[in-house]
Amino acid sequence: MAKKKTPPYTPSVAGSRTSVAAAQAKVPTASSDEGRVFQTIKVSGKHGMTDDELEVALNLLHQTASARRRGLELRNFVMDSGRSRPTRTGRQAIVWIVKTKP
Repeated sequence: MAKKKTPPYTPSVAGSRTSVAAAQAKVPTASSDEGRVFQTIKVSGKHGMTDDELEVALNLLHQTASARRRGLELRNFVMDSGRSRPTRTGRQAIVWIVKTKP
């Protein structure tokens, strides 16, 4: 019988309210790609940034920029502004902004 593999790092303990809160509270470090994405969106203010704009501003591949932004979205650091703007190819893209605390 094969042994079940588990990931080497679990950001929070399942079912633990305090563990989840602690994992969500970790601010992305400025030196990481995620931190750079967060800071760029934060500095853009209400104008926000599309994934395409993040790619250009930070010289990141699409896969890297969108994955780092998605991680921030899942941890409630950034949110959909409800607006969109055209990308370099003319398609509409979501404008992301930093989520303000209630």
